[in-house]
Amino acid sequence: MKEKVVLAYSGGLDTTAIIPWLKENFDYEVICCCIDCGQGEELDGLEERAKLSGASKLYIENVIDDFCDNYVMPCVKAGSVYENKYLLGTAMARPTIAAKLVEVARKEGATAICHGATGKGNDQIRFELGIKALAPDLKIIAPWRMTDVWTMESREDEIAYCKEHGIDLPFDASHSYSRDRNLWHISHEGLELEDPAVEPNYDDLLVLGVSPEKAPDEGEYITLSFEAGVPTAINGVKKKVSEIITDLNAIGGKHGVGIIDIVENRVVGMKSRGVYETPGGTILMEAHDQLEELVLDRDTYAVKKDLGNKFAQVVYEGKWFTPLREAIQAFVDVTQKYVTGEVKLKVYKGNIIKAGTTSDYSLYSESLASFTTGELYDHHDAEGFINLFGLSLKVRALKKQELDSKK
Repeated sequence: MKEKVVLAYSGGLDTTAIIPWLKENFDYEVICCCIDCGQGEELDGLEERAKLSGASKLYIENVIDDFCDNYVMPCVKAGSVYENKYLLGTAMARPTIAAKLVEVARKEGATAICHGATGKGNDQIRFELGIKALAPDLKIIAPWRMTDVWTMESREDEIAYCKEHGIDLPFDASHSYSRDRNLWHISHEGLELEDPAVEPNYDDLLVLGVSPEKAPDEGEYITLSFEAGVPTAINGVKKKVSEIITDLNAIGGKHGVGIIDIVENRVVGMKSRGVYETPGGTILMEAHDQLEELVLDRDTYAVKKDLGNKFAQVVYEGKWFTPLREAIQAFVDVTQKYVTGEVKLKVYKGNIIKAGTTSDYSLYSESLASFTTGELYDHHDAEGFINLFGLSLKVRALKKQELDSKK
């Protein structure tokens, strides 16, 4: 019997060309595995294409709820944003996919897993760290790094290779944006985006929504309900996290929310420019942040911000299945115990505007915050506090005066 390889299959030209390449160069039986994280219509026609290309079997694994509940929400609760802009859409999905690839490989008795990530990107790291952590015995095949065997360098080469092997597919050689899509976001790279000096062609580029200029002239209100940091309802209707994100995507996309243009630092050391659309995720993150402002104490909030940034780095670098990620997530989960309440906001031409936040666990005290004197706050106490809080500054200044007087 031939050895089996599980191929992370998207249905695109790259992974389609990999199927006959694996059979020709390694004599593998190829098991295609497409992980559905919310790609939508991108999955149409995949089974026919995989079989036509020589795969013996195709798995289409729906992991949308697992992705949202167990990978997206830990990042939302941690407030994780990479380099202050990127909401980790691709980075969060990769460990989800790696885990399912390993599961299918075990089920099929495969000896290897293959992916189509390039040797310049982050995804090769994310896929492979996940596979190594979960199945260190499995071989990993990365065609784009095997330049002695993988000789194709362009879309034209891949199309020609497929035709040589009797595979006539509806792909053309015209170059287009390189995109990655799931329920949380869609990323765009390539074409004019490769030059940071050039403005993105948003009319041609955007998929999930419109630019703020083309958004409606009237804003829209949204109310999100949270329990222990997790969204449970939108506009009073209880729904799953995945359903809430879907609804927010439609609303945010309509109003031009969540479009970022970033030059980010990849793990491999280079800078890369891309445009990300994350309409629903941007709204959800903002609503969660607004509720935390009301509920978390100052010290916890400060430490959580620092660890949220660290969590973002860990996820971005593909280190999901590590003790560090588990430890930070455990801390974050403790902070979410009382992050329960309702957040109302208005979306308007790319903006998210506060419209009121309520929680039974709010630490905001109107009597303390107002300019009137309340029972809990004696203005005279501030003088002693300032004297102690600024004592080191005063001692330093007095010492400097003493030294200056001796000169």
